[in-house]
Amino acid sequence: MTVAFFSGKGRRIGVALGAVSAGLLVLSACDKPTPLATVTVGDNSVHTEASCYNDGKALKEAEIKGCLNKKADKTVKVAMDDKVHFGVDPSVSDNGWTLFINGQQAEQEPFEKTYRSIPGSAFFASQTGEATADKTQVSIVETKGKELLGIWHFELKKTS
Repeated sequence: MTVAFFSGKGRRIGVALGAVSAGLLVLSACDKPTPLATVTVGDNSVHTEASCYNDGKALKEAEIKGCLNKKADKTVKVAMDDKVHFGVDPSVSDNGWTLFINGQQAEQEPFEKTYRSIPGSAFFASQTGEATADKTQVSIVETKGKELLGIWHFELKKTS
């Protein structure tokens, strides 16, 4: 004959408390994720967390160049006549963001909306209009005044 040490309700409460405790333990070991940035071309969409991010505070001057030169982990195929859609979290657009192409700032004023579209040809033509390399690294850079707050990298690969 077996004797139950706890009633059915007591066991359920104990299991629930154990699950909550385990969940909190797992969460306390995780870093807070960075905001996401997304690039979409046609029905192909990729997103990534920031390569460099300091929880919304300015990146250190000494690490900015290294961050801008990091290689992108995510690649999107782009035809010259495609539209490339960029999207950022609202927290990024609140400060403003700009695009860097191959580590160089491509625009002067930050963009303050969460979404924008740019023709694919803009990433594969030189200033004289001649075709350039078959791939381009595009970085989304969150800015606040003169400070850089976060950097996300994508590689755009030209298709025929």
